[in-house]
Amino acid sequence: RIPEILPAENAGLSKREELVREVMELEWKQFDKVQNEGGRAACQDDLRTFHIMRLSQYMVWPENLLCSFIADLKAADSRGWNLITEKYGRMMKNTAPEQYRKIENQFPFLSEERLRLQETIILIQVGWMETFAKEFPAIAGGSRKIHSYEDSLYETSYETYLRGEISTYSEETFVQYAGFIMDALKNGRNIAREIMHNTAVLYGYKTLEDAEKSRK
Repeated sequence: RIPEILPAENAGLSKREELVREVMELEWKQFDKVQNEGGRAACQDDLRTFHIMRLSQYMVWPENLLCSFIADLKAADSRGWNLITEKYGRMMKNTAPEQYRKIENQFPFLSEERLRLQETIILIQVGWMETFAKEFPAIAGGSRKIHSYEDSLYETSYETYLRGEISTYSEETFVQYAGFIMDALKNGRNIAREIMHNTAVLYGYKTLEDAEKSRK
């Protein structure tokens, strides 16, 4: 179920809006099934926040990338695999390394070349977030820490979250995603800033500047 932040299904959605709706529905289905050691997490019962956070990201993705990730989610469903569980598990390499060593063999293998390319893409995005934080320090101060070295057992940084998420992408989706990021860099875009702008607007602010002022 998509809340009022997206048009109703019969509202004449564009192809892109239909793809965004589909990826969010598929992802929520998996997110809802994640099993946590301490029981169900509170965020799993906060559908609206989940959709705002994910919609903010998918609004900037091109159609080809949305299609590829939809295929990933469907393929995972068909084999009983949960990409969201995998994402959180991979994050534990930084946040809970001892526990991670007990589960790392469960995850799909990633080649050294894939890991190297991922780090290139992550470095670009961390740089974008650093630039955003300098321009909007109040918003950034209320968001995730940026760097993996700031991780703790109870707080996961933007970098570590991103690394966990990218690591779940199929080879096809990763190629599409890397192309999207490199094209954005070439054209002077800051994808982190665009996503944060979308988040601010979905929370009711007209601009990032308005959101920044409200936090000071």
